[in-house]
Amino acid sequence: MTYSFAFIYSFYDIHLLLVMNYTLHQLKVFVCIVKNQSVTKASEELFLSQPAVSSQLKKLQDQFDVPLTEIVGRKLFVTEFGKEIAEVCKRVLLASNEIKETLEQYKGLVSGHLKISVVSTGKYVMPYFLSGFTKLFPSVNVAMDVTNKQLVVEALSKNETDFALVSVLPSNLPLESIDLMDNELYFFGNWENAQRFIGKTASSSEICELPLIFREQGSATRNAMEEYIIKQGIKVNQKYELVSNEAVKQAVNAGLGYSIMPLIGLRNSINAGEIKVINVKGLPIQTQWTLCYLKGKKLSPAAKAFISYLEAHKDQIIEKHFSWT
Repeated sequence: MTYSFAFIYSFYDIHLLLVMNYTLHQLKVFVCIVKNQSVTKASEELFLSQPAVSSQLKKLQDQFDVPLTEIVGRKLFVTEFGKEIAEVCKRVLLASNEIKETLEQYKGLVSGHLKISVVSTGKYVMPYFLSGFTKLFPSVNVAMDVTNKQLVVEALSKNETDFALVSVLPSNLPLESIDLMDNELYFFGNWENAQRFIGKTASSSEICELPLIFREQGSATRNAMEEYIIKQGIKVNQKYELVSNEAVKQAVNAGLGYSIMPLIGLRNSINAGEIKVINVKGLPIQTQWTLCYLKGKKLSPAAKAFISYLEAHKDQIIEKHFSWT
């Protein structure tokens, strides 16, 4: 395939407009010749015959009145003009690769690996935003690491993950972010424990009498619950601490106590009548599920494709899977 490329550059203070007709293969061969300072070495690197490499060089040279290379004592030298053209060739080849990657994205041919670190409650959210993407780009291998917020932030800070899903952005890192959907936290008890609060709003004094179940230190849910308790002046008399949202849900369901939890992870328990929302002043707490990555990070084609997918489809995903909230 032949391309036309127009560019302006400064050489000996003369501005020239050059119109080139070339093939990408010619540019690749020329860049290899410049790198090796040898037709022979370039042919070895490219697995081509020397006559084939020389032929491509000549076809490119025929487009210029100024020599790209010269032979002195049977040794090839690249002229200053040739070095300038080689730099332009590199940029054209790089742009060509980007065009190819973009085309592959739209054809569903993006491949590679995508790693996402997710806070524990985020496991109820992230799979729905990944499902359609993996069907559209089946060659992308996705690894979703579900852990506590502290480890998610650590992986993000060490650039060990492409993206992180959090409900509260860490303030100590320079980040780019994509808002996905709202995250609402309510006060819950199991069906039996919630009966005493039917038709009323629980007061702060009543909550003081209840056994409360917390997430572990460092959890965004734990932080939100503690901030609420302090703001409402609630004195905690009986307290339990568990290390995952699922463990807290099971404890609440078993009647061990009450807790403030994200609504997103309780759909089945609510529909089954096992767990109920208790009306409490100052709730729900509303945060935002946000996908973030380090500012300045060089994103892979797979990561770029995922961002484009989210921008195009997140509203439909929310409507289809989370309208119940």
